[in-house]
Amino acid sequence: MGHETIYILGGDQTDFATNASRQGQGLFELLQDAVQGALNNAGVEAQEVQAGHIGNFVGELFTGQGQLGGMFAAIDPAFHGMPAGRHEAACASGSIAALAATAEIQAQRYDCVLVAGVELERNVPGAVAARHLGAATWVGEEAQDVPYAWPHMFHRVGLEYERRYGLKYEHLGRIAEINLTNARRNPKAQTRDWVYGPRSFLDDDEANPVIDGMIRRQDCGQVTDGAAAVVLASERFAARWAARHQRSLDSIPRIAGWGHRTAHLKLDVKLQASAQNPYVFPHVRDTIQDAFRRAGIRDVFELDGIETHDCFTTTEYMAIDHFGITPPGQSWRAIEDGTIAMGGRLPINASGGLIGLGHPVGATGVRMLLDAARQVAGQAGDCQIEGARRCATLNIGGSATTVVSFVVER
Repeated sequence: MGHETIYILGGDQTDFATNASRQGQGLFELLQDAVQGALNNAGVEAQEVQAGHIGNFVGELFTGQGQLGGMFAAIDPAFHGMPAGRHEAACASGSIAALAATAEIQAQRYDCVLVAGVELERNVPGAVAARHLGAATWVGEEAQDVPYAWPHMFHRVGLEYERRYGLKYEHLGRIAEINLTNARRNPKAQTRDWVYGPRSFLDDDEANPVIDGMIRRQDCGQVTDGAAAVVLASERFAARWAARHQRSLDSIPRIAGWGHRTAHLKLDVKLQASAQNPYVFPHVRDTIQDAFRRAGIRDVFELDGIETHDCFTTTEYMAIDHFGITPPGQSWRAIEDGTIAMGGRLPINASGGLIGLGHPVGATGVRMLLDAARQVAGQAGDCQIEGARRCATLNIGGSATTVVSFVVER
């Protein structure tokens, strides 16, 4: 990062199994739950927080509500007057909010900044939700005449792998199985109580029906209501905080590196641009490499865990080789040899990921940062990766249009 180290003092997330509107709740109640939980977990008073950032993708479409920065003051009167704003970059909205917060701390504007992400998605029928979420395609130009835009788009990412390198469904099914198995250990996962049969992760049209092309039901991230929040601090603030809580500064998770790149909105343009490149999305590889370089990491296996975007299994398949876990096109090797499973050399999505834990779009980037911080602090409970000291995130908006990666360590 620059000269200023960013510390993660604590955070919280809502229960992603919640159907908010059925309980008479909306964006505000979800946000309130996560923010109050984060302040409580971090041991920080509302009046100590100097600025706030919210990630949210399509609040206007699902609820008619914008201007979410104004909700902070309704959560706690101490937030009245606090500078705040909302950030949108589709499924990467939460990471963009976090980047803005880190930039403010590095610019020495503020020493303690709250980052939250929230999305309400289950208050409308599924087909309507799919149309709203399709706002991250180039509307009117792509994913036309398909019922569900995103399964279609990430089926096409899978097709690109199939065309360049070959792709077997069994490897996609195994990604889904790992993430849904991990989610069983997560007390806030949307799917923690879901039951699967022996054929649920196979190309079986009854147990695992086709949604679009190679994307089947278990290959899909969830439609989720939820929020997450973290409290970020400068070294000055964190040192005072550590003394107050009788902790050493070294024991507090910190953001060691970040990467952020944005490509063309259209998937076709991105795939054409990478036609001669071994990586399907070179800018995703560059984002990760940027984060590694800033964190002083030379090799992906210097990480102990990864929280990656698995809006579909093909997205995680792409992330495996783009992280450098395998050479390009050989992601299947890390799936077959157990590298990415719990207990493997480099577990991915110990939390359950978007497929297992859930995907409240605007909250996902913040939730990944929270889970990475919990891992390196040894506070991940039943999801803990043994001895984790350094974890990375990869958060993707649209068809890999906006890409953000963080490295968190202690």
